[in-house]
This record gives sequence, C-alpha cells and structure tokens, in this order.
Amino acid sequence: TRPARHCKTSFGARDFGGFQDCFFRDRPMDTARIAVVGAGVVGLSTAVCISKLVPQCSVTIISDKFTPDTTSDVAAGMLIPHTYPDTPIHTQKQWFRETFNHLFAIANSAEAGDAGVHLVSGIKGSEGWMLTRRIDDLWELYPSFDIVVNCSGLGSRQLAGDAKIFPVRGQVLQVQAPWVEHFIRDGSGLTYIYPGTSHVTLGGTRQKGDWNLSPDAENSREILSRCCALEPSLHGACDIREKVGLRPYRPGVRLQTELLARDGRRLPVVHHYGHGSGGISVHWGTALEAARLVSECVHALRTPIPKSKL
Repeated sequence: TRPARHCKTSFGARDFGGFQDCFFRDRPMDTARIAVVGAGVVGLSTAVCISKLVPQCSVTIISDKFTPDTTSDVAAGMLIPHTYPDTPIHTQKQWFRETFNHLFAIANSAEAGDAGVHLVSGIKGSEGWMLTRRIDDLWELYPSFDIVVNCSGLGSRQLAGDAKIFPVRGQVLQVQAPWVEHFIRDGSGLTYIYPGTSHVTLGGTRQKGDWNLSPDAENSREILSRCCALEPSLHGACDIREKVGLRPYRPGVRLQTELLARDGRRLPVVHHYGHGSGGISVHWGTALEAARLVSECVHALRTPIPKSKL
C-alpha cells in the first residue's frame, strides 16, 4: 500500500506519459489503473470504496480543487434525506441507509473527533495519490489510466456533455457561537443553524442557475436576520465568514457506466455525479454502488476476448 500523498502539479496532457512511466513502472501487469476525477465528498468516498472493494487496482484522484476549496467544504454537512425524482425510492433508501450506517459507526468510534462526525440534537419547525490538475476532456487520461470515474459534479456539463445538470447557488455564514449546541431548521429548510466541530453554519440560499461564487452582502444580511429570528443569541456571534458553494443539481444522480470510443480506442467511464444538496446524505451508499460498477469494468478488462474460429 502506498502512503497517501497530495502532489500539486502543473503538467499537461502530453506529460502524463512520463508520469505513467514513473508511477506505474513497478506495478504488476494486471493492476487496473483507475482515475477518479473530482475531490469533493463524492469523489473521495468513491476512491475509498474502490480501494476497499476492487482488488489489484491503483487509484489516483485528480481535481483542480481540494479542501478547503471544494463545494463540500462550504456545505453544513447535515445528514438529511433528499429525494431524486428520476431515481427509484428503494434505491434512494439503500443509499441513505448505507451512508447513515457508515457515518454512525464513525460517530461512535475513537476517530469521531478527527473526522468531525458527531450526533447533534435539534428541532425542525451525509487512498490514494492526489493530483491538482484541471481536466477539460476525459480522453486526457488515456492511456495513463484504464478506467475513469467521473465525480466532477457541475464539471460534467463539459466533461460528459450533460445539459441536465445545473448549479443551485448556496451562500452560508460560518460563525463562532460555541454556546449553540442544537441545530434549528425551519419548515422549508431554507433557514438553518447547524453547529459543527469548529463553527456554526447559518444558511442559506437556493438560487437556481446562478454561477456566482462571490459572496453577496445582501444575502448575508438576510441570512443573519432569519437565523437570529430563530435563535436571538446569534446577535452575539463573532468571526463571521461568508462562504458560497454551487450545488450540482440534476433530476437524478447519474450512476452508470459508459464506454467511450475514439479512433479505435476505448475508455470505460463510471459516471457518479448530480447529488445536488444531498451529497452528504447518500455519498457512501452511492460510492459503494460506483465501486461495484468499477469492479465490473475491471473484470471486463481482465476477461480475454474469445478469438473467432473463422
């Protein structure tokens, strides 16, 4: 097992060959090389699940942004069931159940503090190498990788040509208010107060089709006003920081295999994106399913093609 490393690079597509020679020169010939594009909660969870479930593989995570600059870092991180109209209910329940069980186990382990996973009460009125690099075309990863897992979220509008995915802008405030120990969420879910391990998250906004990543002062004033109406003690909150994230919305999570073909070349791609604001709630369940799809691709790569008797 190779130790985890975060390599910041600026090399181009042509240089991937040199990277391939260096990184894979001592790997067994039957090791499947898998690239996971995207380093949010979905991409990282998928990489972990692949490393656990798919034998004899190497996993490389490639993204132009890593923590603390991902949408997942902006999210309050509350485990709340979400619905996807185009996905069967029994599948959604399975994803949520698997994710809940995974996080519940962490919350009850010695690693809970380091992982930042804990149970909160409230009232109501979710290994491998890392390369910092922007991917503009999945074919850039060929032939350095045998399989690609696309967890690029909104980036799939370009990488997968998917016009069904669009942003829903979310602006939140991260404040210091250590006396807030319970979450509060209004009936619509638009206004919420979520205590975390290092700060309290106040939200929020749902602005469809808005790509603006810059904080809006008026949004911030409205958020603080709404949250103070629910919890007046927040008037004393300090160290207020504005954060913006673009939720990757889609009618249903895209979780499927696609075989790309170009000039006689083939590149298996497992698509895993479109979680909207529900990524935290189902990420482990969908990552397990994505890993199973990757396992099928690896099996297909290792299965010899029968020779024709003609």
